[in-house]
Amino acid sequence: MIHNIELIDFLAHHDTKLDFNNDATVFVGQNGAGKSSIIDAITFSLFGTHMRKNNKSLIRRGANKALVKVEFSANGKNYKTVRQIDAKGTLTAQFLEKSGDGFIPIAEGERKQFGESMTEEVEKVLGINFEKLKIASIVQQGELSSIIKAKPKEFKELLNTIIGIDRLDIAVESMKEVLKEFRKNVQNKHGFDDTQIELLENKMNEFENEITNSKPMIKKLEEEKKIRESNIIQIEKEIESDSVKEIQLRELRDQKEELVSYAKDTIKKIQREVMEEERKVNECKGCFSIVNKKEEIEKELSTLSKELQTVSKELDEAEKKKIRFEEQEEFANRLELKDGKCPVCDSKVDHLNPLFQREHLEEEIRTLDEKILQLEEKQRKLEKSIEEINDKLREAENADVKLKTHNISTENELEEIANTIKEKVKRIKDIPITINSGQLLEASSIDSHAKMKYEKILQIEKTTSGFNQEEFLAKKRDLTQNRDRLRQIDQEYGATSNRIENAKQQLEKNKVVLDELHKIRKYVLELENIQKNVYSIDGPVAKSLRSWALEIISEKASEYLEKLNTKIQRISLSQKTRDVNITCYSRATMLELESLSGGEQVSIALSLRLGMAHLLGSSNLNFMILDEPTTHLDSERRKSLVGVLSQLADIRGGESSMQFIIISHDAEIFEDSSVENIYKFESAINGTIVNPL
Repeated sequence: MIHNIELIDFLAHHDTKLDFNNDATVFVGQNGAGKSSIIDAITFSLFGTHMRKNNKSLIRRGANKALVKVEFSANGKNYKTVRQIDAKGTLTAQFLEKSGDGFIPIAEGERKQFGESMTEEVEKVLGINFEKLKIASIVQQGELSSIIKAKPKEFKELLNTIIGIDRLDIAVESMKEVLKEFRKNVQNKHGFDDTQIELLENKMNEFENEITNSKPMIKKLEEEKKIRESNIIQIEKEIESDSVKEIQLRELRDQKEELVSYAKDTIKKIQREVMEEERKVNECKGCFSIVNKKEEIEKELSTLSKELQTVSKELDEAEKKKIRFEEQEEFANRLELKDGKCPVCDSKVDHLNPLFQREHLEEEIRTLDEKILQLEEKQRKLEKSIEEINDKLREAENADVKLKTHNISTENELEEIANTIKEKVKRIKDIPITINSGQLLEASSIDSHAKMKYEKILQIEKTTSGFNQEEFLAKKRDLTQNRDRLRQIDQEYGATSNRIENAKQQLEKNKVVLDELHKIRKYVLELENIQKNVYSIDGPVAKSLRSWALEIISEKASEYLEKLNTKIQRISLSQKTRDVNITCYSRATMLELESLSGGEQVSIALSLRLGMAHLLGSSNLNFMILDEPTTHLDSERRKSLVGVLSQLADIRGGESSMQFIIISHDAEIFEDSSVENIYKFESAINGTIVNPL
């Protein structure tokens, strides 16, 4: 029994506390007022699950967490479950047992860490899990009437779900997976499974054929090997006698190539030396005659420099003197006599001092101008001569630098270089730069080293005279071919031997595997037989379980019907082929469902539900939730349902006692009922408002 529940910021509820009667508690109100939230609150607190989208959707809008507390009794003990979810999705949970005036924890913690252990403890106490509770104790909208309106096949499917027969399909699939995994393991271990016995037998036949067909090949390879080995010994003897000359021929080839290469390199080297020495001779030609005149040039330069210095001095003095005369001339122009009187003292003067006579000064200035012109001309000539002498001096210095650069100190040395050039040119004159192996004699004339190589070549040619290299090479090719074939024979022999040995090993191995696969096939056939007869939803085990369940439901439903004072004394559920049929009986007469009144049909539906609940073992909690049970019922059946519920709520004691939680928007149908505990739910901005009626 559920005693009370407390919701804080859970769905539409801000702070709601509800007490439940042991018989019936009714929640009335408009749709969306938060009545069905009580169902989610109960299942969330008990099992940590619900029928909403996700956990975060349980938190009331504007809040940061939701909390549910439920107090209930089971097996004579009182318990409390507390669960909380915050905005981050973090869950906290606590399961407590009443002790004295308080509660002590049994299990606690968040679901991610400890919640499963708490749920397991709750399930142990209640003897039921969420899935079974949902079927046995929670009747959703329309489900109450649907149980008697369902087609026989639909009722069978419902029954299969209640007693778990539908999970036989899961078991069948599990067995298929087990069998698949088993075969996979067998396949991984042996390379074959029980479905591939014939394939394995064919494979074994192939191995036997492999052995049979490979033996003649082994014999043929052995015979050919003996022939090839004999050929190799004979050819090796012949090659050994000619190998020395063959080595000499290779040496001869190398010597010729070396001589030609040496000749080409030497010619290029001499040509480079000739070019360099010719450049040296051309640059130094005439340098000695210029260098020998250097001292004479320097003396001439010194003389002209001194003369230029003297002329420059005279020119400077003449220009200064001219300046003084021009100043005196200007002064004389101011001292010109008037009326024979001195312009300074006004005394009578016959004539002025020649220094202050204008005519005299003008004559002196003219004389100086002529002298200046002469000196300037002489200065220009001297400067030009000095420039020419400097050019000669630089030429002599450059010539001296060239001689020193080329390390030539005498004309004899230069002449010796010119003679060396002539000798080198003469040496390579008749030798082409593109010399080849057909011009070895010409190549040998370059120098003593080339001559020595040429003589060695002649000696080797004499030694190898008469040797046929083509025949020798043909023998070597023949030897190589025989050796290659011998290696190939060894490989083929090894491969064939391996195939035979592998085939033998495989035969032995596969004989063992084949024996085991026959055993496995027998085992799999037994499993498939179990799968067919035990786990089939229409097999004998499932039929037996359905018969047992139908008997239990029929018995308990009949007990409830008997207490409801209807004309129906007994109800029987039976299975025929793949369907389940409902049959009702009065004292001596079988009754058709369609012939019963609305109230009688409701009584049957509710009794069947209670019978199913008993089958699922919900008696530890001993309650049932009816969510909008009047949906799809006419007015007669709605009133009948309230009457039936009132009767069931009045039943006390024993196994028949049952707590009902009824959710409905039809408040008026409970006005004349015996139900005392009725709550009205109203929507509000700050959360659902709940008041007793």
